Amino acid sequence: MQPIQLFDPASSTYTYVLFDERTRDALIIDPVDDQLERDLSVLRQYGLKLQWTVETHAHADHITSAGHLAEHAGAKTAAPQGCGITTAALQLAHGDVLRFGDQTLTALHTPGHTSGSMSFTWNSHVFTGDTLLIGGCGRTDFQSGSAQALYHSITHVLFALPDTTTVWPGHDYQGRTHSSIGIEKSSNARIAGKSEAEFVAIMEALNLPRPKRMDEAVPANLTSGVRHDADGVGSNAVKAASGYAGDVSAALAFAWWQSGDAVLVDVRTDAEREWVGFVPGAVALAWKQWPGMAMNPDFDAGLQAAVPAGKKAVLLCRSGVRSVAAAKRATELGLEAYNILEGFEGDPDAQAHRGVKGGWRMRGLPWRQG
Repeated sequence: MQPIQLFDPASSTYTYVLFDERTRDALIIDPVDDQLERDLSVLRQYGLKLQWTVETHAHADHITSAGHLAEHAGAKTAAPQGCGITTAALQLAHGDVLRFGDQTLTALHTPGHTSGSMSFTWNSHVFTGDTLLIGGCGRTDFQSGSAQALYHSITHVLFALPDTTTVWPGHDYQGRTHSSIGIEKSSNARIAGKSEAEFVAIMEALNLPRPKRMDEAVPANLTSGVRHDADGVGSNAVKAASGYAGDVSAALAFAWWQSGDAVLVDVRTDAEREWVGFVPGAVALAWKQWPGMAMNPDFDAGLQAAVPAGKKAVLLCRSGVRSVAAAKRATELGLEAYNILEGFEGDPDAQAHRGVKGGWRMRGLPWRQG
């Protein structure tokens, strides 16, 4: 079985969709923000249920759509633990296994391009991100890159795989789609037959231009491509918004809810609540459910029943994608509706998940799991 390979021309990035033929459970590797609709269309076309979004590293040349895919398709996010992508629900270590249906994806820590970079094996395939490219490799001159570490990752980890293993790279700039471990061991211009000292000298002499989108892409990718915090918005301020009453911090939403002035509405899917955690006191009312991403037909009636006249509706989801849309719909129904800027994901005390900055993790607020 082959992966579905998708290409983004602007960044020459390959995205991969893997799925289990029996259950139709799927995962996606290195999705790109500008290709969100394409990827959702592929999921619909093949009748797939997205279980995981997976990153090989924190990209410097494009912004991921992982957070948005998770919102739209109800998936869980996974990223290498050494990359600082603290919004990912699962922080992957070497040897960790992701399951989707009867299939498994295994993480290999392959630092060098960045200190946290990972490759992933699936049956007789390996997805190498920017660690190993066709005839080349990723650069090592930023994001804690190391030519020495990359040499070890390629020669001791990837080249230890069977020669017949198919190599699926994170990029290619010449239209090539895949290679094999055997071919790269024998003919890769950067590393085949080279000593570590020779390889380091090659990498140090590259003198490549700085990635054009680096300053924009890296910070965005550290939050899975979606802004999760309320920087610039005071805890008691309402940020003006188009189509609904405004954006508010978790602290202000909590104060309204505690005083009885507002109803908290959790628009995440039922599956997300089961896996990530429930918000005590919230009305559970899914905005959209996969497959089809159709609006929940019971949403309007449920919202009107949950929010009495004269009370505000404050809406939350995982990151703000669905809660904004739901707030706009609530406004159309005549309610005073606000989007809560911080989302809710994972154990509030687990540094390996989102850290402590997100609003649902504020000390002293009861809106937290556990």
